[in-house]
Amino acid sequence: MNQTTELELNVTTEQGLRALAEEGHTVEVLCKADPERKGPSWYGLWIMRTVGNDGQEKILVTARTRVTQNAIRVREFKTATGVISFLVGIGFAQASIPMKIGETTSHRLVSD
Repeated sequence: MNQTTELELNVTTEQGLRALAEEGHTVEVLCKADPERKGPSWYGLWIMRTVGNDGQEKILVTARTRVTQNAIRVREFKTATGVISFLVGIGFAQASIPMKIGETTSHRLVSD
């Protein structure tokens, strides 16, 4: 049986993204749908990826058990609060969120 690894698919889980960010990879937030304000909150669709110094990209995916290759799903964030919480959880002191479809913002961990 031929199993496809995350490396071959250019994807990573939250744990892998955290490790890559600590190694100096850039974490990018990509806006996939224009956000809308509903009350005090912003709702939209964002995904994340890492970009290494060599330009290799890895998309953040859900960490659920994968029975088949088709079960891999891109992790989607539907609120600005979700994006902020995730980035702060990784260790970023600031969070920048793109607010127009197709835009991207970049984040890098700062070494002390």
